[in-house]
Amino acid sequence: MALKEYPRQYISGDFNPGDIKQIESEFEKLEKRTINSKADLEQWLLETSELTSILAEEGAKRYVDSTCYTEDEEIQKKFQEYISEIEPKIKPHDFNILKMLAEDPHANELEAGTYGNVLRRAKNRVEIFREENIPLQTEGQKLNNDYQKVVGAAMVEFEGKEYTLPQMNKFLEVNERSRRETAYMGIWERFLKDSDEYNRIYDELIKLRTQMAKNAGFETYRELRFRELERFDYGTKESVEFQDAIAEIVVPLVDEIHENRRELLGVDTLRPWDLNVDPKNRKPLAPFENGEELARKCRMAFDNVDSRLGSYFDILIDNDLLDLDSRKGKAPGGYMCGFEERRIPFIFMNAAGVQRDVTTLLHEGGHAFHTIACRDHDIAANRDYPIEFAEVASMSMELLAGTNIDVFYAEDEETKRARKNHLVGVITIIPWIATIDAFQHWIYTHPEHTHEERTKAWLEIYDRFRGNVVDMSGLDKHRENRWMRQLHLFGYPFYYIEYGIAQLGALQVWRNYKNNPSKAVEDYLHGLSLGGSKPLPELFRATGIKFDFSRSMLQELMDMVKAELDGMKDV
Repeated sequence: MALKEYPRQYISGDFNPGDIKQIESEFEKLEKRTINSKADLEQWLLETSELTSILAEEGAKRYVDSTCYTEDEEIQKKFQEYISEIEPKIKPHDFNILKMLAEDPHANELEAGTYGNVLRRAKNRVEIFREENIPLQTEGQKLNNDYQKVVGAAMVEFEGKEYTLPQMNKFLEVNERSRRETAYMGIWERFLKDSDEYNRIYDELIKLRTQMAKNAGFETYRELRFRELERFDYGTKESVEFQDAIAEIVVPLVDEIHENRRELLGVDTLRPWDLNVDPKNRKPLAPFENGEELARKCRMAFDNVDSRLGSYFDILIDNDLLDLDSRKGKAPGGYMCGFEERRIPFIFMNAAGVQRDVTTLLHEGGHAFHTIACRDHDIAANRDYPIEFAEVASMSMELLAGTNIDVFYAEDEETKRARKNHLVGVITIIPWIATIDAFQHWIYTHPEHTHEERTKAWLEIYDRFRGNVVDMSGLDKHRENRWMRQLHLFGYPFYYIEYGIAQLGALQVWRNYKNNPSKAVEDYLHGLSLGGSKPLPELFRATGIKFDFSRSMLQELMDMVKAELDGMKDV
């Protein structure tokens, strides 16, 4: 697929986005602009979008490099320079631009379909902006980078070799139970060596975030963060109700799944190192050997859903926009990051050769398709889609392309196993989503807590949602510190309920796909093409689904997945 380019129209090709003097000069031109008409305002928005896109790409490139190479001092220095010396000086200018837009008398003349959501978001950001929060945000970014460096440096010695934490996951799938247990214990022994550092980082983040809330006039950081995340269509009440519904509807279903696993394994008690092995003791699934093979086969799976998706993925392959293999000195996790000036995606992950990696790349591929599908919006804010819908794009692709993962396996039985494992994962992840969400609600409404109080609250929440089948006896330290392995808590506060909301949207897309594949894909791509130009409920509607995470919708969709799994009992 030929990659459309978006050359600069208003800013010189010699402009250096790493030079704060040049950056401030460009902002000052925009801030001094006289706007006399609707046409003037639209032109000013186009120029503003070009500048902010260039700057966003510079920050994204430095962030990507910092996560790919956590031990490279020069790369880390460049990233720290950006978040410490450049970004803090950009933020007041961003505020000035947003304020100009929000207060411009011609803003009400703008066409609502293109600019309505842009204006709503601008007004919200102006209301909550506080200049004194800029250095606190910078410090928060540094602390998150500290977390990523600590995790990225962690290596586990196992069976005479060293492995990264992600690479150790493959040993949790081997058939020998004692070997799985040894691997599990090795992972946790290594992780817990840094527990004091993780606690220190989190303590400082909580303190910073609480001060930011006070500076902005909010009682708690939870209130501020909901506004920062632009949760215009739901609030804390709906979030807590969703947690309660999950505890009532999904946790018993997870217990049923785990009890079935225990019986198939023929063990008296199900232990945490028994959760990833094949319950019938078949050899572990081995879908690929390296990142190159993973990318090639995922491309085939995307193409089998729709040729446009295969072409979209070619953009990443052909332009070296993938970093997939796990290695020492690489940050944990996986993400898709957009390079805003070129309007292209980049995917980062830590592949270790397991089926979960396939799901991860399908997931991040969905994010990438979202970025590509809406890249023709010239107003940058309209390419900035809400997180809840971003995750619909990614989780839907897990399910749609997941029906075509036979490209990874020679045997039909292995393909069926992989599909079943994915559907089991769809259900079992939901209580964890509720756990992380509920924990953050407690953390930021009790900001003065001690470590002992934090541990007590965590255990109460964790035990509420983990069910009654998995035996964690003798693993108290693992239970108490399990939250430390969730990177969202450190770098992306309150970003987690989105996965639950989006999972329900994705399951609706999958239901549509099973009934009418071509229409479901058309609706999916249409929804993605809207970017962030519409409110959240409208984006869902445009995709042929409902923005609904009520108890009744949760029950309906869990029943659907359970029925699908019941039909796969022999797999």
